[in-house]
Amino acid sequence: MTGASLRIGRVRALLEDNQLDALLLAGGPNVRWLTGFTGSSGAVLVGPESASFITDFRYVEQAGEEISSEFETLISDGPLRKSIAEKVSSSPVHMLGFDSEDLTVDSRDQLDDVLPEGVELIALKGVSSVLRSVKNAAEISAIQTAAAVADQVLMAVLETGLIGRTEVEVANDLERRARDLGAEAMSFPSIVAAGSHGALPHAQPRQEVISSGQLVVIDWGVVVSGYCSDCTRTVAAGPVSDRAKEIYEVVQSAQQAGVRALRPGPTGREIDAVSRGLIEEAGFGENFGHGLGHGVGLEIHESPTLGKTGDAALEEGMVVTVEPGIYLAGELGVRIEDLLVVTADGADAMTHLPLALIEVG
Repeated sequence: MTGASLRIGRVRALLEDNQLDALLLAGGPNVRWLTGFTGSSGAVLVGPESASFITDFRYVEQAGEEISSEFETLISDGPLRKSIAEKVSSSPVHMLGFDSEDLTVDSRDQLDDVLPEGVELIALKGVSSVLRSVKNAAEISAIQTAAAVADQVLMAVLETGLIGRTEVEVANDLERRARDLGAEAMSFPSIVAAGSHGALPHAQPRQEVISSGQLVVIDWGVVVSGYCSDCTRTVAAGPVSDRAKEIYEVVQSAQQAGVRALRPGPTGREIDAVSRGLIEEAGFGENFGHGLGHGVGLEIHESPTLGKTGDAALEEGMVVTVEPGIYLAGELGVRIEDLLVVTADGADAMTHLPLALIEVG
């Protein structure tokens, strides 16, 4: 059975579970996941007996190269919603599911206007990310390659030093080296935050020079074959205070506890509680305000959620981050993040960078 067939099967199981006649996927990553199509205009309609890919005339040749025979390919001569409606009208569809994170309200209303009478649109929030949450071998390989490139990028940047360079310079260096090593893009705008700026979890690099004695939070990731990586290291620019080292050790211990807890079965909430409990015991519970981690794949944030709202149980093949942090306003920030794939009895690291505090000049 092909990868496309397996994925269509997962969609059809979802249809049965939710008593739907068909599911519409319209977001770029979702269409790519199901069909392999990398263009910017495409939609997929999957029913119990049919699977149709819909695009426009600009992508006729590309669709021929990328879309497998499991899909009927339809070329729209107008807005895609027109061809979607025509396909629905020729099928016994009354309950049409869609991901409410896939379509804007306006797009949803425009589609509803052209659908045949009697067809009801059923919103399933986040269903696409859930469908994509368990990765196959090819996806895991792509993410592993992206993680390996990201590892090389950081070590090359650190070899040139941090002290005397601005945060922006370091971020630009990360991105330039990533391109040189074959990355298609960065997974997200790189974070480089020194000293008290590191207390902002999503800090933007500034034209501020990194000084000796500062901790520097570096959060970056690259895209390879459409798949993202994600990693964070907090690095010492020269010797840092004993207090900074102590906080780093708390985060490191919490991070490793979370990694050891990964396995099929526990929910994201339960994994989060393992790391969060250690940070709370150390007296920094109020300084860890975000979740422990998240899924990674075609998008940088996917299911499952490792956090207080993480109700889904982990499954073998999920790729997740484990990234606890402590953020002290006006003083410093520490975050350590690895990317891992859940295995039958634990998890394998995709990140292979030192966990001990690295000191660079």
